[in-house]
Amino acid sequence: MKLYRANILFTPSPEAFQIFEHGYIAVNENGLVEGVYEQLPEQFKSAEVIDFGDKLLVPAMNDLHVHAPQYRNHGIAMDMELLPWLNTYTFPEESKYKDPAYARRMYSRFVRDLWTVGTMRASIFATIHPEASCLLADLLNEAGMGGLVGLVGMDRNGPDTLSNTVEEAVEGTKRVLEHTKNMPRVSAIVTPRFVPSCTPEMMTALGQLALDKQLPVQSHLSENPSEIAWVAELEPESTCYGDAYQRYHMFGETPTLMAHCCYTDGEEFELMRKNHVFAVHCPTSNCNLGSGIAPIRRFLNAGIPVALGSDISGGSGFSIFKVMQYALQMSKLQWRNSGQKENFLSLSEVFWLATKSGGSFFGKVGSFEPGYAFDALVIDDSDLNFDNYSLPHRLERYIYLGDDRQIVKRFCAGFEIAEPKI
Repeated sequence: MKLYRANILFTPSPEAFQIFEHGYIAVNENGLVEGVYEQLPEQFKSAEVIDFGDKLLVPAMNDLHVHAPQYRNHGIAMDMELLPWLNTYTFPEESKYKDPAYARRMYSRFVRDLWTVGTMRASIFATIHPEASCLLADLLNEAGMGGLVGLVGMDRNGPDTLSNTVEEAVEGTKRVLEHTKNMPRVSAIVTPRFVPSCTPEMMTALGQLALDKQLPVQSHLSENPSEIAWVAELEPESTCYGDAYQRYHMFGETPTLMAHCCYTDGEEFELMRKNHVFAVHCPTSNCNLGSGIAPIRRFLNAGIPVALGSDISGGSGFSIFKVMQYALQMSKLQWRNSGQKENFLSLSEVFWLATKSGGSFFGKVGSFEPGYAFDALVIDDSDLNFDNYSLPHRLERYIYLGDDRQIVKRFCAGFEIAEPKI
């Protein structure tokens, strides 16, 4: 049993933080939380306590939508919309991952940067290249971090250098699945890039693979008006963009992540609610690419699960703490645009999205409740804490003013995670 003492904050529910000022957390030999206590329990009196003093101890971050091969491009070309941005910058960059040496160089930095900002688990788009995708899984596993790695399927409306056949997409995903079978926290996820990139044959095969292997699915949904119109042309039998996934068994038949959902409404909204499809909110990307504002309050009110994503490189930074900040700000714009009918998000709600809600896609992750994996960050905010602020206010100041320099310890599944080598 390991015992840690610190100022502990987490969100078992979105309504409020649970707070233990100078409290204790017990972590068992399996890396699971045994309990959180205001005072050290009698049964642990003889155990060694690792005391973090006045520092903050919070659950680690979960990034549910990020494109690893876009690492080199993040922070550039933020003055374009989605489809021109893909064709001009993104597809040419992703084509380079045919070269394993290039993939290793970039993916090593990608994993290191996830670690830097306190993201211990992520659902990741790779490319069409099996060798590079397996390498990404290796790097996550060697670091001790968790993740889902998606070999991308795309057989239309892309460059020849970034297209795979139906058989290549299916066999490549199986290869990643086989490659990760002995990795404790890394596995495969079925990844059709989005409907415009995949023929009906590709969608049918990937949907069947997800069912046969009981694999999760990730893709994009209703990010941009021109994209939605394009899907309607390509899939005229579908009643909405979401139905274009459901027809191929990739809309909740297995656990499903759909990024963006800026224009999800009506039938698509009901399909997400009925099928328990995750909406992955990527507010930094939605700002940078001029996509729109996702109706997060309506999703939450309807019981649609929501998580947060950095969406590198549509998003310009890795930090989910900064994504929280954007989510708060955009919810206030939505509140104003709705005539103040849709309440904006609270601090505890966005923190819950980044931790317990997003973490739930990986299992019992993202909280300090008993039985949850001890994924945690220790934050030394002493340079930001100029007065006797409450613990929630200290965390809020860190979210708005802090950065990776204040993160002094990172844990995943009970293990302290050292900085990955590059």
